Amino acid sequence: MAKITIDKDKCKGCFLCISFCPKGLIKKSSQLNKLGVTSVEFSRRVIHKDEAGSPAKGGGKSDKECLGCALCAIICPDCCIEVYK
Repeated sequence: MAKITIDKDKCKGCFLCISFCPKGLIKKSSQLNKLGVTSVEFSRRVIHKDEAGSPAKGGGKSDKECLGCALCAIICPDCCIEVYK
């Protein structure tokens, strides 16, 4: 299983990684980082989205493991994310 680490203190809160994660495993953090910005965090809970992009009700079954595709790390403009396989 792949794992990602996020340097929350470098995150500027652009949330591009949230949009690009195919499994929906990255979400907004509830805490501010040292820059005073809401950063992101890796979440084991899959966030299913409907056609409008809103969180879907009920969701459905899905594999909760990170694919290790590294799309989040590639799209991050500040290199805050590292992917380990």
